[in-house]
This record gives sequence, structure tokens and C-alpha cells, in this order.
Amino acid sequence: MFFRFIIGNNTGTLLILPVNFNAVKVHYGYNDLKFRNPVVTTGIFDGVHRGHRVVIEQIKKRAAELKGETVVVTFHPHPRQVLNQNSQAIQLLTGIEEKISLIEKCGIDHVVLINFDRDLSLMSAADFFEKILCGKIGTKHFVAGFSHHFGRMAEGDKETIRSIADNYGISYEVLEPVKIGGIIVSSSAVREALLTGRIEEANNLLGYDYFMNGTIIEGRKLGRKIGFPTANIKPDYPDKLIPGNGVYAVEIYLKDKKYYGVMSIGYNPTVNRDQNIKSVEVNIFDFEGNIYGEKVCAVFRYRIRDEMVFDTISELSHRIELDRQEALRLLKK
Repeated sequence: MFFRFIIGNNTGTLLILPVNFNAVKVHYGYNDLKFRNPVVTTGIFDGVHRGHRVVIEQIKKRAAELKGETVVVTFHPHPRQVLNQNSQAIQLLTGIEEKISLIEKCGIDHVVLINFDRDLSLMSAADFFEKILCGKIGTKHFVAGFSHHFGRMAEGDKETIRSIADNYGISYEVLEPVKIGGIIVSSSAVREALLTGRIEEANNLLGYDYFMNGTIIEGRKLGRKIGFPTANIKPDYPDKLIPGNGVYAVEIYLKDKKYYGVMSIGYNPTVNRDQNIKSVEVNIFDFEGNIYGEKVCAVFRYRIRDEMVFDTISELSHRIELDRQEALRLLKK
């Protein structure tokens, strides 16, 4: 699979991320691996946020000292999607290709992608460390984040790492948590910020602006009727986290061009009586054309307001025009 997505980061620089994995070697499974003095870390790495990147920078540092190679071991699908099938589905910050590409941009040599299934979930922490990290990957140095747990029932912790690593003569380190503004950086913290609409806080924790890749689909054409045509977006990943309901100033990447826009997430309560239908739609500035079926990337920069109910269509139209003006002010500042 080859496709690309574009991220706008907090400095305004654009990062074009081709998902062809030329710089990083992706290994599907853990058999027949041959690495040179591998320095290894493991985890889900959903979002590849600032906390993850501190761990990644540390394995790069240790690999340089050992004249070795960097190895990130990660899993797909997310363990909670396998273990908690009867509970509310987890909403992911990154699809698998997006995650690997973000890791690639960190300058990693190898990604080992392990299929997470019931059998793996029953493997003890000791067996996982001994049979896979030691036996299959040949780990020379292991780096773990502060909250890293692994193995059956997440029983593996820093004490497990210490005892097994010592037995195998592997050096190791467990890093301290990364804090930004008093908040410990974690995927859960990013999710919580996004779901409550705190987009700038989420972007700060991520270290880049949250993005959503999708396809333009046909909607109900309600925006066109009031003078503000919108493009409805279907996320490429069904489990992709959609930020909390409201109106956002966004950058839109379509056919290799950047546009500004206002995105509405929610139920359109003023014009939609069916509150079971949630939509993600964007009014793209200075753009006209039929783009149904086109791929698009939406980059979330600022939250403008909550979803609101208006008494008349005229009031709604007036507010949308104010939203457009505010979005332009924010995006161009």
C-alpha cells in the first residue's frame, strides 16, 4: 500500500510523510531477524507523541554508543481491540501506516510489527522478554518508558525488566515521565484533550498538529442551501479519533494543495432533526469543484466554538461567516 499524508506542525512547517517506508525497514513478525547490536524499545506508540519520541531519541543515542541499530517493536491491532471486544472501542490517534511513518521520520532503523492476538496476550512477561526480545531480536540494550507494561495481564514492569535483563546480560533503562505544563504526556492524555475539544493542548502534547486522513463523500448538501457548501469527510481509519463536537479552524490538503477551512463536527442541530447522524464536514475557502471520492487530509489547528443551536437559518449563516473570519485570523497569524 502506498499513499501519503501531510502534517502541519506547530511551527507552521509542512511535513510530507510518504508511507513507502524507504528509510525504515519494517519487519512483519519476529522470525529470521538479524540486527547489529540492537537497541530496542517496545510499545503501542499510538500518536508517536512527545513522550514516545523521548524514548526513541534515547535508543538512537544508545545505538550510536554501541555502534548498533535501533529497533522499535510495536503491535497491531491495538491490544484493547482484541482484549476488550465487548467494551467501547478504543479511538486511535494514528492508523498503522501513519504510526509507522511517524516513527520513520524519527530516524529509526527497524520497526518490528507483531500481530497482537489472543495467543500473544496469554504469553507471560518473562516469556515475551526471553523468547522474543532476547531470543528472536537479540536485544543488547533495552529502553522503556516510565509506564511501560507488557506480557499477560500487563504483568511485566520495570522489576521484570531488571530481573530478566540481568539474567541475560542485557543493559537497560527505564525513563522518567515527560511532562508539559504539568501534564504527563501519554496517548490517553492526548485522547482526552481531543475529545473535549482542547485541540491546542493536544497538539502541544503530540508535538505536531492532529490530523485526519479521509475520503470526500456525498452528504445532505445542507451547507450549499445556505450559501456555505461543505465537503463531508469519511475517515480512512474506522477507529480514528474524531475530536469533540464543535467548530474548528483547519488546514485542508487536497490534490497536493493547501487550503484553509472551517470544520464542523457534530449533529447540525439547527437543520438536522435526526440527532443520530453525526457528520464531519468542512467549508473549504476559495475552492470550487466536485471532489467526491478524493483523498483529503484535515489538520486541526484551533477550536473556534462549541456546537450551537440557532433559531433561524439566517442566524446560522451569519455565525458561519463570523467563524470563517475567525478561522482566517487564527490560521494567518
